[in-house]
Amino acid sequence: MKRARRPMQWLEAGRAIRTLVRNPDDTSQVFRIIRALSGPAADRQFERFRATEAGRRILAENRSLLARLSDREVLAQLPSGSLGHAYAEFTRAERISPQGLVDASLEAPAEVDTCPERALFAARLRDGHDLWHVVTGYGRDLLGEAALLAFTYRQTGNPGIGLIVLTAWWKAGRDLPGSRALILDGYRRAGTAAWLPAVDWESLFEWPLEEVRQTLRVTPVEAYTAVRSVRAPRLA
Repeated sequence: MKRARRPMQWLEAGRAIRTLVRNPDDTSQVFRIIRALSGPAADRQFERFRATEAGRRILAENRSLLARLSDREVLAQLPSGSLGHAYAEFTRAERISPQGLVDASLEAPAEVDTCPERALFAARLRDGHDLWHVVTGYGRDLLGEAALLAFTYRQTGNPGIGLIVLTAWWKAGRDLPGSRALILDGYRRAGTAAWLPAVDWESLFEWPLEEVRQTLRVTPVEAYTAVRSVRAPRLA
């Protein structure tokens, strides 16, 4: 049965974007905006995912990417230079965990998805965000997040992510001259990359990171000057 089209909640998105501008570290507002403006985009992503071989396998196995990412000790023991090891080092340095994204998402109101497969896919997109950071090379600073969201917008077509990127573009041009090029670069790189929402990440944890990038056609970003918010943790 075809689901009813989700209404676009522009007022909710507007309130959340204003809050996010005041506090760019309030990740719960990102989830509010994405959910408010998902419309049919979320359904299109899921159907595309389910049509892939990897997507069907992941759904059939009822995978939990969160469970694998949460075991950082196991990932840290993988060979140096592997995707899993790089992810463990990234989260350690940034003092974050995949549970942090879960907690932020729970702060944003959402409809309960009665379809377990759709819920699994949505969780997988959420939990894989920091893997995308590792693969693309964009940091968790303000510019790196904006560039990765531009990458994500082109990959997913979610209008909520697009609104966040447009807001970051406006603020970057006003506050950080020259930084818009990095955001545009994120969007451009996404056009030549594989479709990351359907990647079987679990099978790649032991692969060398550079080999993962080559397989996914992701050219890591060149070095850039990170801009971190006042509330952001200092890198370890």
